[in-house]
Amino acid sequence: MPGGLLRRHDVGKPGRGAMPAMILGVGILGVGLVVGTAGGARAADLSFHEAVSAAWAVDPTRAELTTNRQSADARADAAKSWFPGGPVVSAQYFDDHFIGTNIGYTTYQGTVSVPLWLPGQGTATRRVAQAESASVQEKLNVAHMAVAVRVLEAASAQVIAQRRLAVALSLVQAMQRVGTAIDRAGRAGESTAADQQAAAAELAAARTEAGLAREQVETSGAALAVLLGRPGLPDILSYDARFLARTRLDTPQVVEDNDPRVRAAHRDVVAAQEAVRLARASFMPNPEVGVGAIHEGSYGSPWDNRVGVQISVPLPSEARNVPMMAEARNRLAAAGSQEVQARRMVRVELAQVRARLDAARTTLESARTSAAALNRRADELEQSWQVGETALIEALRARLGAYNAILALNSAEIGWHAAILRAAIATGMTP
Repeated sequence: MPGGLLRRHDVGKPGRGAMPAMILGVGILGVGLVVGTAGGARAADLSFHEAVSAAWAVDPTRAELTTNRQSADARADAAKSWFPGGPVVSAQYFDDHFIGTNIGYTTYQGTVSVPLWLPGQGTATRRVAQAESASVQEKLNVAHMAVAVRVLEAASAQVIAQRRLAVALSLVQAMQRVGTAIDRAGRAGESTAADQQAAAAELAAARTEAGLAREQVETSGAALAVLLGRPGLPDILSYDARFLARTRLDTPQVVEDNDPRVRAAHRDVVAAQEAVRLARASFMPNPEVGVGAIHEGSYGSPWDNRVGVQISVPLPSEARNVPMMAEARNRLAAAGSQEVQARRMVRVELAQVRARLDAARTTLESARTSAAALNRRADELEQSWQVGETALIEALRARLGAYNAILALNSAEIGWHAAILRAAIATGMTP
């Protein structure tokens, strides 16, 4: 009888090893896929979208990239200035007293100058900053995608751990019933010491498994709470094949072009192209123009005041321009390479997502078949043991095999839903 935790039969005169019948373990219907109350397992208390939003709100990368984008926007605004730099103030004082002549020659001189944009330099500087801001915005989208993947992985680990604990605790209860029945049969002379030892060993193993499962629940729950910044279990089991039909896996080129990693890499290329244009526009140091004044006096002469204009034009130099252009071209080459690699990575990932979906579907179907078959086998061996045809250890082994099959079925089911969500994230549909 799959699914029962305890059952009894009216058995006639018991044969060797026979005793009042009981179920030795757990069945699929008992704790196979629905573990809402067993072993402390709990249902999801927030949607996957809410979980991703919560994790994104406390993600440190988000704050860093937001600051980077604001800095790039500030640089773009600063490039709208009339001058590429601040004014330069210089002052000079000359007096012949310092050299001992004491004739009375004294000069006060001061200038105020400002640098000037080279042709097209200001526009190029502004476009570089704007391109970098757009690149950071795409990197924010990339970081958001990464957060969604981490939430999915953490939630999957938590659900698997909870189900493992629920099934393990049910197994402990079943093994305790086995031990109690074996002891009772032993007092009646209907079981051997070997059976008692086997039951005790399996009960100890079940308790060990429950302890390990409880540890996994606590560690995975702590990791999920830190990621979300709050306690909670995201709902990942409501996404099924109907939701999968809404993804765009059948249009890989569209998915590739819209992937935030590809878009971020392309924005980096655009920013690098603008940096090359800026380097070309900066073919020489910025010239300066200013106003100067001289206040001068000499021995026996009235004070003399003069005002003039000062222009400073540094000449181009290959020692300066060649490294600057080389650095800009190197940045462009690196950005182009990164874009190609990003596209390749996205193509590979989409292929992996499709393969994972197919494998998860096949694994789930196989796990269902295996769990049902092993549970029926365990029931049959149990019945055979009850009438003395099979040793207790064989019935216990069969039930443990069914237990492991239930764990594999739970893992396969969660893996199937996780694969659907992963496909949605990969195609830009973060639920």
